[in-house]
Amino acid sequence: MINIDTITRLHELLGYDKPIHPLITLIDINNIQFSSKYENRQMVVGFYTISLKDGHNCKFKYGRQYYDFSEGSMMFTAPGQVGTVEHTPSDAKGWMLCFHPDLIRKSQLNSKIKEYTFFSYDSSEALHLSEQEEETINNIVNTIKEEINENSDIYSDELIVSNLEVLLNYARRFYGRQFITRNSANKDVISRFETFLTDYFQSKDLVDNGLPTVKYLAGKMGYSTNYLSDVLKKETGKNTQEHIHFQLIEKAKSLLLSTEESVAQVAYTLGFEYPGHFSKLFKKKTGMSPSEYRR
Repeated sequence: MINIDTITRLHELLGYDKPIHPLITLIDINNIQFSSKYENRQMVVGFYTISLKDGHNCKFKYGRQYYDFSEGSMMFTAPGQVGTVEHTPSDAKGWMLCFHPDLIRKSQLNSKIKEYTFFSYDSSEALHLSEQEEETINNIVNTIKEEINENSDIYSDELIVSNLEVLLNYARRFYGRQFITRNSANKDVISRFETFLTDYFQSKDLVDNGLPTVKYLAGKMGYSTNYLSDVLKKETGKNTQEHIHFQLIEKAKSLLLSTEESVAQVAYTLGFEYPGHFSKLFKKKTGMSPSEYRR
């Protein structure tokens, strides 16, 4: 396991000179001189990365689903994620923008960074850009590059962070477009998800294993937790957790009206360790306690 916790360390591994700015850098993928001894080695990166790779020249695997656009593919990773470096073809094109959390620590972006859920998507859930979208992204990145290369002053970091936020806002907009253009594929995802969740609540898995977690369901569907929740939210208005609660309440209503089991026993049947937690959730979702609903 290789730990890359600073921008300087990253430059060393990639065969780059010492970085101009200690907290942010823009790497030209075509200029990477990565030692073969590091290939297929797992590594943990201590900073955020935003990368754009040319889909025509760079053989990176993104392929769990079809491509909407092939002009370019963007990928985002957050600090602490584990990745594996694979062989980079000699004709690879693109860039990788890396910034340390300390760069945004004192800014408003620090409190908003969790809202950009695509930092936790899998590589197969990359953002595929149209030609116009790619031009927009590259223009912002070039502005950031100019600020990095300029002589630093009291405004430099503030301008860099401001442009980073603009870049992330455009990425969020373009992901929204991608969710729409993948409408038919997304409907298939939703159909499979709802079928799987319904079957789970009807099976003995509920009693044996308890309530399914968001992570468990995303894994069964073959997606990252954030990507699945974002697709569901876009198409149905409810995220993964809200879908779980909906199925739970529907199952609870059926048990309360079709059996004479106590409220506590219903709670245990639904996978709750503490009946009070079930009653609290039921009242929050329906406006009534389980006993009131039964009456």
